[in-house]
Amino acid sequence: MKRPPRIGIALGSGSARGWAHIGVLRALAREGIEPQIISGCSIGAFVGAVAASGDLGKLGTWVEALGWQDVVGLMDMGLRGGLIKGDKLISFFERNFVDRDFTTLPHLFGCVATDLQSGHEVWLREGSVSAAVRASIALPGLMTPSWQDGRLLVDGGLVNPVPVSLARAMGADMVIAVDLNSDVVGAAWRNRAEASPPDPSSGWSAKLLARFGRNGKPVADASEDTPESLPSMLTVMQSSISIMSVRIARSRLAGEPADVLISPRLAQLGLMDYHRGAEAIAEGEAAVELALPTIRRALRHL
Repeated sequence: MKRPPRIGIALGSGSARGWAHIGVLRALAREGIEPQIISGCSIGAFVGAVAASGDLGKLGTWVEALGWQDVVGLMDMGLRGGLIKGDKLISFFERNFVDRDFTTLPHLFGCVATDLQSGHEVWLREGSVSAAVRASIALPGLMTPSWQDGRLLVDGGLVNPVPVSLARAMGADMVIAVDLNSDVVGAAWRNRAEASPPDPSSGWSAKLLARFGRNGKPVADASEDTPESLPSMLTVMQSSISIMSVRIARSRLAGEPADVLISPRLAQLGLMDYHRGAEAIAEGEAAVELALPTIRRALRHL
């Protein structure tokens, strides 16, 4: 007998914008669409792993209640390889969401990382789910790389920001892709004056404020508030990562197109705006509503 068609979803990279994936999956579920295959990159791997384990509702509740101080509390400063070691985040992830082997997940799941030494794309589909997610989210400069099987792995967004190819390889007959970065190039510059300040009562945020100031500018440059002033390191990093992600995603999606492409409007969110989860989730849900006619047409052709 011919097997029923399998729907896959490719959840792209985008740091804090990735909470929009929760909204996308929620809206699809309301339409009776539940992907059997989930591939993810970076924050897409984080959300995808939780969704594949059946805990998306729990994650959504946590994200919507997440405040800036909670975000800061999950950061552990590192001095080598990245600003954040990532141990506290992954420990929290394992305790509250996913600490299991790939083979025990209710849905097929895989995620993408990058071999820092060879530049090769790495598909992670075996062993510890949390270890795979840790490698996929290791954004260079921000989070320290992860050693696995003799390879030094970093964020998969360097090579495959929206992993449609992985979903196809896992057996998806139809792939819905979620691109978080379609409208973000230049957004860091537009949003500098409007950025939400961190809570100064926190130790980590106090350090960030001491280093960068409330407007994202180094304190040493605070008096040079002119159009010619150099932007902060965070603004430069955010803009550079956005440009890289958009260019790579466009190239990969052109060669490996999805059946449906969902692009939430997330330019107003910065890389570290994890405390604005409710806003990101709402944008994900709105993007699905716009894409529903295309999704329904694609489903009819399965």
